[in-house]
Amino acid sequence: MDGATAYLVAAAGFLIAAAGVLVAVVALRTARRRAARPAGTPVRDPFRATDDDADALRGDPRTLKPGDLVEIRHTSYGVRGTLRFTEGAWGWAEHLLDDAHGGKLWLSVEEDPDLELVLWTALPDAEVDPGPAELEVGGRRYRRDESGRATFTSAGSTGLHPTGTVRYHDYVAADGSLLSFEAYGESGKWEVGTGERLHRAEVLIYPQATDGADDPAAGRIG
Repeated sequence: MDGATAYLVAAAGFLIAAAGVLVAVVALRTARRRAARPAGTPVRDPFRATDDDADALRGDPRTLKPGDLVEIRHTSYGVRGTLRFTEGAWGWAEHLLDDAHGGKLWLSVEEDPDLELVLWTALPDAEVDPGPAELEVGGRRYRRDESGRATFTSAGSTGLHPTGTVRYHDYVAADGSLLSFEAYGESGKWEVGTGERLHRAEVLIYPQATDGADDPAAGRIG
């Protein structure tokens, strides 16, 4: 091998080695950026554009507030009060709904990461406490799903203090039906409710400019 050829071979080897070092540095910096992302940093949902289209047509459940109107399965409700919960980096909302005949339900709104809407009905006469791995309520068997403790803020008519804490236990049945237990503050009284998941198309939002009337007697029902 003459001198010129040896020089070209050496130069090519140097360029390949330098490229390898550059790739390694880029990979390391990318890994560090990922590691530096806080655990609670939201990631853009690639399907959110579809949700945005639905929100533009039917209103955004994430922005519900006291005074707004909601239509669920062709029945209209007013939002009487709102509870917003926080547990660590996670959050969700529950809205007290009142129909024209005085019936009251709760609508929960959560992203996990998909939008989940659940319509809750109270079981004031239920004689059951959370804890067991499985429970039977109303002829349906539920298995334990999750439990925890959260803080909340209250707006409008909820029957609760403006801020406080809640303990909860959630159960789920084989058909997807939900069972929830909630105890507010230091009270040992469990409030029980059953929940049914709603399709996004079943919920229509009519935002209002007012905040809704205060009704301390409304109470927490689900």
